[in-house]
Amino acid sequence: MARIPDLFRRLWSWRWWAVSAALAAAVIWYGAIPQFLGPQIPVVRVLRTDLVATVVASGNVAAPYRVNIAAQIVGVVSDVPVAEGQSVKTGDVLIRLDDREAKAAVVLAEGALAQAEARMRQLRELTLPAAEASLAQARATLLDAQKTFDRAATLNRSGYETRANLDDATRALDIARAQLRNAELVVFTNRPDGSDYVMAETQRRQAQANLETARSRLTYTTITAPRDGVLIARSVERGFVVQPGAVLMVLSPFDDTQLVVQIDEKNLGRLALGQPALASADAFPDQRFPADLVYINPGIDITRASVEVKLHVPTPPAYLRQDMTVSVDIETARRPQTLVLPLAAIRDLGSPTPSVLKLVQGRAVAQPVKLGIIAGGKAEVLDGLTAGDTVLATRNPAIAPGARVRAAP
Repeated sequence: MARIPDLFRRLWSWRWWAVSAALAAAVIWYGAIPQFLGPQIPVVRVLRTDLVATVVASGNVAAPYRVNIAAQIVGVVSDVPVAEGQSVKTGDVLIRLDDREAKAAVVLAEGALAQAEARMRQLRELTLPAAEASLAQARATLLDAQKTFDRAATLNRSGYETRANLDDATRALDIARAQLRNAELVVFTNRPDGSDYVMAETQRRQAQANLETARSRLTYTTITAPRDGVLIARSVERGFVVQPGAVLMVLSPFDDTQLVVQIDEKNLGRLALGQPALASADAFPDQRFPADLVYINPGIDITRASVEVKLHVPTPPAYLRQDMTVSVDIETARRPQTLVLPLAAIRDLGSPTPSVLKLVQGRAVAQPVKLGIIAGGKAEVLDGLTAGDTVLATRNPAIAPGARVRAAP
């Protein structure tokens, strides 16, 4: 037992040597080893994955056109059964005008048409038959007068009839002929190709046209939605006196929705019609919906150095509203299962000869690479590397090609 304290005394006497040895080991570990094995550098592995290049922009929801709702006649507004922001269907009543005068005009026009049609029936059922009967009577009278004249002329030549009787027969014959001509004219004018018939038919058609006009003006007192949509503006109330052509409401149709966005002109070369996109409204950022690029403005906005593009939304979500602010990711390229490397690992990225430092047996080896599309902080590697290669994830110029390095844990 006496030897244990003696052992502690010896260890205590060596304490400074132990501290010196620990310090020397630390110096060797943190100083000498990095000199021989190189510094620890973050590394990445070249992987195969899908890479999608997009152009990100913001804009707003816009219908291809807006429908201005206006009155066609002067009138006093009696009712406005819809509100701004309301969705309406084709044929829904938007505005009602006072229709009492229009209804009275329809009644007057219906009466005029009924009178004109009665005149046509009178021609067919009474006037024309009476004229035809008068014509038959005139023909019989003429035949009788002709026989009387022939008999009087024969007797006069034989000396059995006086000249006075012959003159009377002649006058009777002339009167009968005149009556026949008059009866023929009356019949002709009352037939379908006669003047009286044509005048009556013209009056009937005018009455019919006046009735249709009156009925049309009556329909103008009820203003309906010409198509499905949302009322985005309303500037009319009950009691207003409206004038033809004055815009009372603005309708944004449902049948076609577009997104209008501004793209930086430097991305113009990456855009093409038909490219798919994903969009989201700023008010609903977690709900994304598809869209397609359908229009690229041929001009450049010089003040903003941007180009206007439009995207069609085939199935707009119910919450989408006119002029809403939206964010759009337009897919300009897609590479399935391609070699991908972070941009932080690529040196001379903007030059014709980009390269990386590849970790090979503890040394940084310069490796030229050929790049493809760049998206989301990553680049497609077309040549120079293979899947699984380890590359230094830094552009630090202090690490020269050939230097010893270690992969950071």
